[in-house]
Amino acid sequence: MAALRIANLPVRWVITGMTVLGFPLLSNPGYGQTPPPSQPPNVEFVTPTPPPGGSSIYTIEGGKRLMDEAASAVSGQNYTVAAQKLLQARTVMNQLSNYYQSLSSSFLGIDGSASDSSRRRALESAQIRDQATYQLALVYRANNQPELAIPLLVEIIRSQNPTRDLGQKSYQQLLELGFVDIPFPRGGTVPMDTSTPSAPPPVPPQS
Repeated sequence: MAALRIANLPVRWVITGMTVLGFPLLSNPGYGQTPPPSQPPNVEFVTPTPPPGGSSIYTIEGGKRLMDEAASAVSGQNYTVAAQKLLQARTVMNQLSNYYQSLSSSFLGIDGSASDSSRRRALESAQIRDQATYQLALVYRANNQPELAIPLLVEIIRSQNPTRDLGQKSYQQLLELGFVDIPFPRGGTVPMDTSTPSAPPPVPPQS
């Protein structure tokens, strides 16, 4: 039988015969070949670009610089630029105050120096934030926009308390706007409040 004759042939003959008879062999395309060398990953190294002037506004010093720029804009009666700078300063300082407060709490009972340092920075940031908010309210008043100034003044009083200097100034502004009708203080000595200004709740951005 043909089948028996094939079975009795050597292996190389069987392979040749199967190819000749129309039975192609399956081969591994990678068999006997050297794999290509691995290619290094295509990684692009990017060097961070420092902000213009070599400093960032996302610092206490940056917030003070924004305040100075806003003051210059007010001197030139450019209230639009002044409002933009003050909005930026108050937003950044509010974030910094929250972050420093969080750091102070995290290090409480672990490292007193680190906790105290962050607490002082939180206080300084909050104070600059409230000053920026007060100046922004004055800009809105000067631009005949009391509806934007009043919420900011109320926010400052809540943060500073009416007994602090900035809180009293804010209340006086409300009195001049006719929003309140009782002067404060009305006489006598107002107790000095040395508490840390608080972080006000989020407010929608003003244009």
